[in-house]
Amino acid sequence: MPTPPIHVLPSLLSADFGHLADDLKMCEDAGATLLHLDVMDGHFVPNISFGPFIVDHIRKHTNLHLDVHLMISDPVRYAPAFRAAGADAITIHVEAVGPRAIADAIKAVRATGAEVGLAFNPDTDPELWFPHFSAVDLVMFMTVYPGFGGQSFIPQVRAFIQKTRAAFPELDIQVDGGINRETISDVLADGANRLVAGSAFFGDADKAGFIQDAEQRSN
Repeated sequence: MPTPPIHVLPSLLSADFGHLADDLKMCEDAGATLLHLDVMDGHFVPNISFGPFIVDHIRKHTNLHLDVHLMISDPVRYAPAFRAAGADAITIHVEAVGPRAIADAIKAVRATGAEVGLAFNPDTDPELWFPHFSAVDLVMFMTVYPGFGGQSFIPQVRAFIQKTRAAFPELDIQVDGGINRETISDVLADGANRLVAGSAFFGDADKAGFIQDAEQRSN
């Protein structure tokens, strides 16, 4: 059974926020159809990025699918604001919600009208959360520890990707962290089909080629 289509998601945390509209157009011209937005609160992760106000401005400059990754301590509280700002998909961390509240959290995010994703830190075993995967649109594996860009890929996460793909052949599996032209082959072989790329994408001289090379590969 084939896995879902491959997509590269440029991570806007690596964009030039002084020329954000230009970078959004560049992503579109390169062939991106989805964009990744990292929201950090300085509490769940040791950094701060932006809130719904910036998502709203991004939405005004692009019609691309906005995949908003909430690296925050209370994602359910803020999910409606990010959906109202233009988020098409909202991904929450299982570590921020906890096992007892995860079912209600998924329902709450779904109620906003957004697609729902579950994110996992590199040391979180996804198998404990498999019963909830049928209720979400995607799962995302952090292949670095969240909070800072430019980190090196953590290869131990590959086993989690493989295990998840074997159990859920049609699920969108996204990876975020250390994704570049070298690591793409590994995660595609493991079963991932959505690749978040920040510094590697924005720093590549051939951005269209970066996307095309990844999306034309078969798993």
